[in-house]
Amino acid sequence: MGAPLRGRPLSAPRAQAARLGWRPRPPRLLPWAPALTLGVLIGPVLAGLAGAAAPAFGWFPPLGGDTVTLAPFRALLAWPGFAASLRATLVSAALSTALSLALALLIVAAWGGTRGFRLIERALSPLLSTPHAAAAFGLAFLIAPSGWAARALSPWATGWTTAPDVLLIGDPWALSLAAGLVTKEVPFLLLMILAALPQADAARGALLARALGYGRVWGWLKVVLPRVYPQIRLPVYAVLAYSASTVDMAVILGPTAPPPLAVQITLWTRDPDLSMRFVAAAGAMLLLAVTLGLLGAWRLGELAAARLGRAWVEGGGRGRRADGALRAAAGAAAALTSGAVFAGLAGLAVWSVAGLWTFPDFWPRSFRLDAWARAAPGLGAAAGETALIGVVAVLVALALTLGCLEAEHRHQLGRPRRSLWLLYLPLVVPNVAFLTGLQTLALAAGLDGGRWAVAAAHVVFVTPYVFLSLADPWRAWDARAGLAAAALGAGPDRVLWAVRLPMLLRPVLTAAAVGFAVSVGQYLPTLLIGAGRVATLTTEAVTLASGGDRRLIGVYALTQAAAACVGFALALAIPAVAFRDRRGLRG
Repeated sequence: MGAPLRGRPLSAPRAQAARLGWRPRPPRLLPWAPALTLGVLIGPVLAGLAGAAAPAFGWFPPLGGDTVTLAPFRALLAWPGFAASLRATLVSAALSTALSLALALLIVAAWGGTRGFRLIERALSPLLSTPHAAAAFGLAFLIAPSGWAARALSPWATGWTTAPDVLLIGDPWALSLAAGLVTKEVPFLLLMILAALPQADAARGALLARALGYGRVWGWLKVVLPRVYPQIRLPVYAVLAYSASTVDMAVILGPTAPPPLAVQITLWTRDPDLSMRFVAAAGAMLLLAVTLGLLGAWRLGELAAARLGRAWVEGGGRGRRADGALRAAAGAAAALTSGAVFAGLAGLAVWSVAGLWTFPDFWPRSFRLDAWARAAPGLGAAAGETALIGVVAVLVALALTLGCLEAEHRHQLGRPRRSLWLLYLPLVVPNVAFLTGLQTLALAAGLDGGRWAVAAAHVVFVTPYVFLSLADPWRAWDARAGLAAAALGAGPDRVLWAVRLPMLLRPVLTAAAVGFAVSVGQYLPTLLIGAGRVATLTTEAVTLASGGDRRLIGVYALTQAAAACVGFALALAIPAVAFRDRRGLRG
């Protein structure tokens, strides 16, 4: 028998394996995987911020900026639409995040652990896989003055025989944008809350609260929420930062004269007058400061809520009488947010094959495939580009994630919570801020945007989601299976490839599907890093938003949504085929 391995104390399975004579091979690249992954995530963000900060203060010699000056900021503040643009950004970000968090918490508190909640859980996958742009288009087709909602109520309830002249999409306060963000943020926060519940021992806490006479909702909020919220703080911050810097949803649902700040910055980066790059950089730095200000204000709100909540908990109110109304409100919120997405996708499908469709008819008078035929050549090319970039980004992200998790397992690296901040960094920092800088650096280096540059940019955004999706199943794997393989003479590499990965095939494929859906929905990285020359389904669909052809928009948005769902379909089908003779692995 071989001697035990030297070094730090071994865990029980590793110690037993050592006594059986199993020695891991000398590590090669595996110990470097965490550092490499952090470099992939942090490097572009820091480089992009540096590339945006210099032009923001007038320093960019390739465009004649050779002195440090505040002129770009003065030009930004002198822009006539600055105040309205900043207001739309602040209102849409703060309102959508607060409302999404409140609804997600209320839904879990009111319905968690019930049969009705199982339906909500089953709806999360299609809701999360729907790209933001497709969801925004669907909502726009639903709530527009001539949308399905108005058609369903006209003329019998409203008396309208023509579409009303009401500004519902693109209102100056960005309320329609906030509504669109809520439909996508509620499912994401629900998923994050569900992932945090086991760590908070939520089931036992809720049961104890009910045993003490508290209502379902009041008991959950008083006992479980204080332990759950610290687990979801970073996802909430990511939601707030995304809401402040979204471009694709803002182009579709937000105001246009002027647009939110992130959209205006994007327009300046594409202005033929290259001197506007300085103003765009100043805007990117300002948006970063605005986002940090929002995060700081949110943190102060957390502290205030904690103090008020402590007094509320100590007040002893049971809230049993309010349970019925709160559960009804939570059920209505869940139905409304999910129904808006699904009804919007149905509207996209109908518009893509609609012939003559006048208001207030609920259905088209005829169905035709003309829009699909017109879009077919460009649609095929954009779909192929989307698939290629997505597959490359997912493979790189999956390799980095597996390397990190396997290094953590083999070398007992632990799970420091501080590293989560670094993992969330690309999600918390406004992508407009550092992508503008990366584009500026590429311009200075004379690099032309292309497919592989776009795929590399997608890796920065895909990797955090792949890691978050795979980390918990990977860490929950029963190490006794590896111990049994080691007892039969398998080394750590063989245990990984022959035992662990096959057993975790479904979670790995699910994480890959999540990453592919994230890549499909990337608009700004594709637009800026690709210099407008890389056409994907998302860029083409958002470009069509400025036109009035709802049929073509329906074609592209529906194809984009279908592309994001392909990965999830494969994640279900491949294990079912691979494990058709292994019942224990099919669950």
